[in-house]
Amino acid sequence: MNGRRHIVVIGGGAVGLCAAHYLLESGCDVTLLERGEIGEGSSLHNAGLVVPSHFIPLAAPGTVALGLRWMLSPESPFYIKPRLDPDLFAWLWHFVRAARPLHVEHAMPILRDLSVASLALYREIAASVKFDFQFTAQGLLMLFTTDHGREVAVKEAAQAARLGIDARVLDAGGIRALEPGVPFRAPGGVFYPGDAHLTPALFVEGLRQDLIARGAQVQTSTTVTGFVTRPMGVAAVKTNAGTFAGDEFVLAAGSWSPGLLRHMRIPLLLQPGKGYSVTVSDPAVRLRFPLLLEEARVAVTPMGPRLRFSGTMELSGLDTSVNMRRVRALLRSVPAYLGGVDPGVVERGDLWAGLRPCSPDGLPFIGRFRNFENLIAATGHAMIGISLAPITGKLVAEIVHGRIPSIDLLPLRPDRYR
Repeated sequence: MNGRRHIVVIGGGAVGLCAAHYLLESGCDVTLLERGEIGEGSSLHNAGLVVPSHFIPLAAPGTVALGLRWMLSPESPFYIKPRLDPDLFAWLWHFVRAARPLHVEHAMPILRDLSVASLALYREIAASVKFDFQFTAQGLLMLFTTDHGREVAVKEAAQAARLGIDARVLDAGGIRALEPGVPFRAPGGVFYPGDAHLTPALFVEGLRQDLIARGAQVQTSTTVTGFVTRPMGVAAVKTNAGTFAGDEFVLAAGSWSPGLLRHMRIPLLLQPGKGYSVTVSDPAVRLRFPLLLEEARVAVTPMGPRLRFSGTMELSGLDTSVNMRRVRALLRSVPAYLGGVDPGVVERGDLWAGLRPCSPDGLPFIGRFRNFENLIAATGHAMIGISLAPITGKLVAEIVHGRIPSIDLLPLRPDRYR
């Protein structure tokens, strides 16, 4: 024995990889277990946005009313598949309770602090690793097309300013000056210069190779089937590839996390939120900045020579099937904001559907479980998992070593709904 602490990380997405990265950096031995291939959940094909501008939680005033109008429309940005599911009903009840002004005021500075810290860590990673993941810190442009969209965007810009986040409201001339030559059709937008973007697949693959080179054991096609428990803790993880013992265990399994805990009677209130992306090679429109299309809830991200369109939120359980009606609706919304985009690219692009783990209050689950002192949650990041991956990984390492955390973990505790 070498006396080093051995940590088992369950989940090979961006969050699990970043947890392994910071655990190795802090002197631990690491085994990472992934049920499929590294990053195949949501980490390879997401929008690639690193967004301090996303400080408003999913559960916010107005979201419930908007969701009720949208929820039964298969083409809407937010869709709930009708089904008798007690876990979904419990999640929706807590979601409605969280969608209040007091909660939003409480959550906004937490999300801001997480995002700003994560952006700083991305800068450190980009400067220190030997692989290029096309990290670009130039900002994000949010576009609106309606009076209501403008009202919402301007209000959010004012909230951002109160939180110390730079937000600049632009008219049509302002957005064209920012991106000369791009055929914008939107009458205005808000520019967030403090945001960044990257190519997720390059980050995930580069980090995987880096972890292996630094001595981590990375096990793919390894499905967790249960836990060997001890009083107040976990002794080992049981999988289809054998049993893995450790000193500490990190649950970073995204939308599959609640199912892994069920036999230990640990409730984790989390719903999979399906999203889609279409990635187009050699697009007709070239962008410097990623775009967020306010009313359509669609992100458009430049990734080298490609352009990725991503969006929608669909609560339909652990279902990764593709609903082409929803994908086509996503692409049809783009021309109202941006010319030169043919909605027919959906038939020629790289199409993906994946699940984002969503908590009811829009805050991730990070911290130790009350009755299992060596089991640490690192999940529930919803649509900003890639954005918050580095700070989550750093917090996990701080928890393992008993250090004062960089961010207050009390609002993020995994047992907050018990």
